[in-house]
Amino acid sequence: MTDAFLPLAEAEAASHGVQPHFVVVRHPVGGIGPEALAERVAEAVRQLAAAPAEARPAPGRPALTAEEPPRWDVPEAVVRDPWTWYRWAEERGFGDGLPTLPPTVEAVERFLAQVGPVPADRLGPFPPLWRRPTAESLAANAVLAGLEPEWFTLVWAALEAVQEEAFNLYGILATTHPCTPMVVVNGPARREAGVAVGSNCMGQGFRANAAIGRAVHLALVNLGGARPGVLDRATAGTPAKFTFCFGENEEASPWEPYHVRRGYAASVSTVTVAAAEAPHNINDHGSTTGEEILLTVAETMSTAGSNNLYLDGEHFVVFGPEHAATIAAEGWSVPAVQEMLYERSRVHISRVSRGNRARFARMGIEPRGDYYYLGAAPDRIQILVAGGEGKHSMWIPTFGQTRAVTRPVPAGWS
Repeated sequence: MTDAFLPLAEAEAASHGVQPHFVVVRHPVGGIGPEALAERVAEAVRQLAAAPAEARPAPGRPALTAEEPPRWDVPEAVVRDPWTWYRWAEERGFGDGLPTLPPTVEAVERFLAQVGPVPADRLGPFPPLWRRPTAESLAANAVLAGLEPEWFTLVWAALEAVQEEAFNLYGILATTHPCTPMVVVNGPARREAGVAVGSNCMGQGFRANAAIGRAVHLALVNLGGARPGVLDRATAGTPAKFTFCFGENEEASPWEPYHVRRGYAASVSTVTVAAAEAPHNINDHGSTTGEEILLTVAETMSTAGSNNLYLDGEHFVVFGPEHAATIAAEGWSVPAVQEMLYERSRVHISRVSRGNRARFARMGIEPRGDYYYLGAAPDRIQILVAGGEGKHSMWIPTFGQTRAVTRPVPAGWS
């Protein structure tokens, strides 16, 4: 591995109960010239020549034994003063840079008393440190985030969803790409929890959106250990890593709700998670037809720098209600919208660098004719409606090596 990823390799080796000889070369390896690459190869060869034949067992660590997260004894003086607590928590990497609420024993017990018996054993360990969640650790992160107990089932559904193999949680938490779990709420739970679906629903000002998304992020960081600059290797990251949660504006949508198109009844509440970038605005105040709006959307999506261009994966177009109404009024169905956007967002080979074309070819990815497409098929483009008044929509690219996962929100723990 490169030196930038050594902490991840060490964590993975520990989870497998081995202590291998690491071959570490200078970062980066991708996108460098032949001379620099030859130097990296020479570094690796020298280390391989000195490597032992077999990996050594890691002392005292059986293979793939998930540990519970550590428990901290917090001095009373720390908890009593908000500013002291804030500094204390950040110094130990518990938070996300914003103020948190102290998860004291009393606060966690009170939270769990309202939530009920949380079946934490239904969740597997969280990578990259592979820590096993407990009811107390899940509640502690919910308290940190300022979550109301009645919203916890939405967080639970999101945490179940990110553990689906198709979501690729390990890759998402450890990548250099600026992706983060995006949480989309559908069904009655949107209104019951007060999840914003209209104006500024992806922005500030709505506690449910902020706390639900934040509780998911804090649980993944504190249980999985993907702290920025250590095991989370994002090059620049994204503000969406603080929180990224909103609801679909089903009432303003001219199409069936997103979760209904994914096989759930309209009366069922669901949470969908996707490994998303921050939303990219699409401004179109001049178009007067659905086809014109879709052309603007497709041209915004048509970029050579998207992971979805070569790593497949679903990505999202979130239409503002005004754009959606104009498009649907002309009879555009969701599949027809997907087909049009897929064809018009393709990227001509002249817009892709020679080095990237060579890399794509090594990965088995070839253009179709003279074009690269965003994903393997039109249905990779997921269509939602959210937001309020205004001629704006959003495109949300993703990590690519991932799939969106939808789970129902539990009504109870039986």
